[in-house]
Amino acid sequence: MNLLVTGAAGFIGSRYVRTLLADDASDVPRVTVLDKLTYAGTLANLPAAHPRLRFVQGDICDAGLVDKLMAEADQVVHFAAESHVDRSIAGAGEFVRTNVAGTQTLLDAALRHGVGPFVHISTDEVYGSIDSGSWPETHPLAPNSPYSASKASSDLLALAYHRTHGLDVRVTRCSNNYGPHQFPEKVVPLFVTNLLDGHTVPLYGDGRNVRDWLHVDDHCHGVELVRSKGRPGEVYNIGGGTELSNRELTGLLLEACGADWDRVEYVTDRKGHDLRYSVDWTKARDELGYRPRRDFTTGLADTVAWYRDNRAWWQPLKRRARQGS
Repeated sequence: MNLLVTGAAGFIGSRYVRTLLADDASDVPRVTVLDKLTYAGTLANLPAAHPRLRFVQGDICDAGLVDKLMAEADQVVHFAAESHVDRSIAGAGEFVRTNVAGTQTLLDAALRHGVGPFVHISTDEVYGSIDSGSWPETHPLAPNSPYSASKASSDLLALAYHRTHGLDVRVTRCSNNYGPHQFPEKVVPLFVTNLLDGHTVPLYGDGRNVRDWLHVDDHCHGVELVRSKGRPGEVYNIGGGTELSNRELTGLLLEACGADWDRVEYVTDRKGHDLRYSVDWTKARDELGYRPRRDFTTGLADTVAWYRDNRAWWQPLKRRARQGS
């Protein structure tokens, strides 16, 4: 069996591939990675050489390349996406192209070659914002940023291919991920790397915005359960079970890095900033046996330690991001 994994030079996809390759009991003997290697993707995230791994650099919008790879694939896990909210606010075009048109290109090829399951990785941001309680998978989608709107569009497109054509599509919606190898524009690695370098960290507004935090290893575990045990045409929420306001998270990161609140710079709130996300992952628990296994306190400490010990990984990425490449 050959598993095609898109976007696997990025944070979550690379962790998923590394997990598969480390598992000798996995039912996946071969993994093909398709990644464009944009600013957030790097080959340093993947094993330098592995007999079960093939890397192909390319764009999921390239119909010819996608068709060739899909003809050789049995299943797909689709991580590839533009995913940074601030970048989508500054310019939405690339988000629509990659997240919507790219997903459609993959779906067409999967349908043409009879490939499935096709696991489409999405986000809790498609639900919008919730004041209390948690979203079940049946909650109407109400995205508030260009990024989340593009992901909601791709979710609906993927599910439409199941309902219209019978393609074995399975959708996951995860909460905020953290862990090693996360590109340092996201809040946890941004704050940690800034603090380690003696810089300030930017806190939006009053810091009241609440997110549910999910370790990347738990997310990968959930994705693998959906791939191996999920039902066609279904959506599965994957949550972490640790809700924190951005201010609370900032306090924990300051403490972990030995810094004080004088290192915090309060900045103008993001446009359309959702107040709170919270997913109900009862369905994944009851159907698939999913539960988050990483304790947040330990997981965050391990993550901070990883960035402290791996400057050679993140410093070039920060320089490249500052240069706009």
